[in-house]
Amino acid sequence: MSSTAMPIPARHTGGTSPRPVRHLPSLHRRQPTPWAVILAVLLCFVSHTLAAALDPAAPVETVIIDDQTPPSQEGQRWNVLPEQEIRGLRMRGQHTTESPESTESSQPSRTSEGGSVTTTFSIAVGTLIPTSTSTTASASPLPSILDSLASNFTAGPDGQPAPCPIFINNFLNDPTFKKCYPLSMLFDNSKSFFQAQRTPVSITRTLDATCAANVTLCNDYMQQLAQNLTKPENCGADFEREQPAVVDAYLAMAAYAPVYSAGCLKDPDTGAYCYANAVTNGTNYSTTYFYFLPLNRTLPGSTVPACGDCLQQTMAQFQAATADRRQMIARTYVEAAKQVNTICGPGFVNESLAAEVIPASGAVSGRVAMRSSTLWVATGLAVVVGGVVWGL
Repeated sequence: MSSTAMPIPARHTGGTSPRPVRHLPSLHRRQPTPWAVILAVLLCFVSHTLAAALDPAAPVETVIIDDQTPPSQEGQRWNVLPEQEIRGLRMRGQHTTESPESTESSQPSRTSEGGSVTTTFSIAVGTLIPTSTSTTASASPLPSILDSLASNFTAGPDGQPAPCPIFINNFLNDPTFKKCYPLSMLFDNSKSFFQAQRTPVSITRTLDATCAANVTLCNDYMQQLAQNLTKPENCGADFEREQPAVVDAYLAMAAYAPVYSAGCLKDPDTGAYCYANAVTNGTNYSTTYFYFLPLNRTLPGSTVPACGDCLQQTMAQFQAATADRRQMIARTYVEAAKQVNTICGPGFVNESLAAEVIPASGAVSGRVAMRSSTLWVATGLAVVVGGVVWGL
């Protein structure tokens, strides 16, 4: 007889219920790597690779030198130092005391992937040394006297060279003549003086030079020079035939003192030279005509005086110069004074000549005839053109 296995019930001890079994995690089990961390690592690698490809490594310690000369500045000059001296200054890490501003600059260092360092320097090869100047004008030369003189002089005897140009060249190179630097001899036959009158700065420099002379000593020198000019062995033949350049030079020498006195006057309000104000006046060019009265030139009828302190002072200087009746101003002053008073009012200037004073010696010759106002055509045109150019 077969028997059927019966299930055996579980045994419980002590009448208590069975406890659930807890499974503790293993301490040596590896956690899965997050995808975000992997993606970040890949992006860093790719960006670093691209940066290295786009930025090729530069040569180690490359030095780029700018050898261009720095631009010059007005009132200063550039002295180029030897290369050894510049290198020595850089090695010491300091600048010379003559240079007010550093001309050396550097760009930040940059490290490439391979660890090399590239430093770029910009070095100006030259050191600025400022020099003191008494004026803001440029160092251009002063206008030259008789730099556009005509060449139609009388030849010497027996086919010899004309003596007048030789005489002129000799006194132009005379140190005494250069010190006197007469303004009266710049009015005619000087192209460079015409150019200087275009700006207040250049004409002021010219007047500073001519007004620095000793007027007493230079007047004696110029009077003697005028007498020497008329001698036969010098320019006597050309003076006799009234060669314009020779006559103009003679009159300018003789009129040195009155032109000096008027040309060196300054405006009491501004301190500027009255003559500089006249030649740079863009609205009334005729104010310059008065300075030619000592050269035996009358005022054109169209002259419109600028009725101010400068004109009063100028006419007062000329009126005082008429005491020497041999001076050409004694021939031109009275009519000019009347013309001024017509515009500026009665009594603005003195219409009479000064009391006559006979000097011991003089150079003005009575053979020089009165020059008509028609001779103002060329001079007046030059003044007007100069004023127009300056006004532009």
